[in-house]
Amino acid sequence: MTDVTQTERLIAPTVAALPASASERFPERLAARYKREGEWREITYGEVGEAINEIALGLVALGIERGDRVCVLANTRLEWTLASYGISSAGAVVVPIYPTNSPPECEWVAGNSEARAVVCEDGIQAAKIEQVRATLPRLEHVIGIETGAGELSLEDLRARGRAGTPDELAARQAEVESRQAAVDRDDPYTIVYTSGTTGPPKGVVLTHANGMSVCEITEKLKFVQPGEVTYLYLPLAHVFALLAQLASYDQGTAIVYLGGDTRQILGELIETKPTYLPSVPRIFEKLYAAAMKLQEQAAEQDRARFQQAVELGVEVRRRRQRGEPVPSQLEQHFERADEEIFSRVRGLFGGHVTQAVTGAAPIASEILEFFYACGIPVLEGWGMTETTGMGTVNTLEHVRFGTVGRALPGVEVRTAEADGEILVRGPNVFKEYWRNPQATAETFLDGWLRTGDLGSIDAEGYVTITGRKKDIIITAGGKNLTPANIENDLKQSRFISQAVMYGDRRPYPVALITLDPEEVLPWAKEQGLPEDLGALARAPEVRELIDRELDRANANYAQVEQIKRFTILDRDLSIETGELTPTLKVKRGVINDRFAELFESLYV
Repeated sequence: MTDVTQTERLIAPTVAALPASASERFPERLAARYKREGEWREITYGEVGEAINEIALGLVALGIERGDRVCVLANTRLEWTLASYGISSAGAVVVPIYPTNSPPECEWVAGNSEARAVVCEDGIQAAKIEQVRATLPRLEHVIGIETGAGELSLEDLRARGRAGTPDELAARQAEVESRQAAVDRDDPYTIVYTSGTTGPPKGVVLTHANGMSVCEITEKLKFVQPGEVTYLYLPLAHVFALLAQLASYDQGTAIVYLGGDTRQILGELIETKPTYLPSVPRIFEKLYAAAMKLQEQAAEQDRARFQQAVELGVEVRRRRQRGEPVPSQLEQHFERADEEIFSRVRGLFGGHVTQAVTGAAPIASEILEFFYACGIPVLEGWGMTETTGMGTVNTLEHVRFGTVGRALPGVEVRTAEADGEILVRGPNVFKEYWRNPQATAETFLDGWLRTGDLGSIDAEGYVTITGRKKDIIITAGGKNLTPANIENDLKQSRFISQAVMYGDRRPYPVALITLDPEEVLPWAKEQGLPEDLGALARAPEVRELIDRELDRANANYAQVEQIKRFTILDRDLSIETGELTPTLKVKRGVINDRFAELFESLYV
């Protein structure tokens, strides 16, 4: 990418200055839609800018200094964004905490970062901090988003920012503006603690330059443009969601915040009709399963037509993408398929999505091809917290299913000669681990970030991720296996929620399977079986069902790579039990330890 300077872009040089810039550039433009008391409400960038400025003024009045760390412990909602930008505007550092974290996990993040204040969503989150507060000597203030959640509410904080004589208020405003101007692009913008599976999480220091590189790159690729509406349900404590937030404020686009819990996502997509959807694979897998369910219930002749329509859709859209003419007969068949099938699938997304991005975990190529055929390009990308969530991505103009796309503008990607580890450098790469120089040094190799992912890069620059170095299974026979491949194939079944392969130093691989309650319980009712996951896990009919799904997945692999035996867990994996990350990735180490005896029983 040609180097794009902040002067040329005429946009804020740092995240600290971004809210004021957005408010000045787009005062009347819709900034957000959010649900309160069952009703959708709206707020403009002008109104958002005023709220963020008042929070910054309140933090200054509270005694928060430039460079101080302030935690945000809340679910994804408008106030998370307001609080985080208020913290940045006051010259402080945002430290997200996942709302699913336990009190000891909250204690580690707040304590390790030496946070002086925590913004808590409600009484439940505030209680976690109260439980460990005696061990947090630097913590001075607990601020509640909802009334009664802290020593003062976010509204109280804003009122404190507005309080005082005209001279006092003018001086406080001048102090906020002085701090914004003094923030250097190399200063920490946020410290994001990775959800590690071994040892305490490390704090990834992302600078203001890292944050603004997100804006520069997304503008170059035209991922988020004026007039777009982004549906945001991902946890804002995760860097993937922060990406969307930064890009939206840079371009002045609207964010629709999750109105309820994650079980309502599919319904809210239809209700809110977004144009842009950043997501993790699990949501696309559920939408795909819903479409496949309709296919499975159709007559055999209709199922054949369905598959032909998907192949036709991919062919026609690829021709259009390349600027090639589409034969009239193909065009006619395509228009019929679009009316009868593709439009119905687009309706599951609300009918207006022009592009979606998937990341944080692998996704099956078949799912991407299916949605592409239906006119919903789901573009797979790759990144990690240490790369500000960005590294490579497919685009509308350059897409290759089965890969995670090409390096982003200004980003360099190569593989290590020794083992094929993906190495990255560029403006998106993090500065350091918070107060952990040893871990920082171990993560870099001659200026390149060692990602821990294995992969390859083809002649056109498309990157394929083959697995994590630490996840590779080596069987007793010396065969190297990549679990993610067959696990993803299994998860294409609408009845399987999670699949975890096991078999390191064992004669053959086995798997732990969890059932998708949204699909298997209605199926069980039709079969006259108990509508209880525990009972279904032991039912012969369910084992036969999973056996068929396993045979389907195993057929894609050599004999030595196939899963030979499996066990069905009597419940699903979850974030609350510590088995999934907030982006729904399996914590393999946790699963291996927690279910060691269950895995071992498969070798008896």
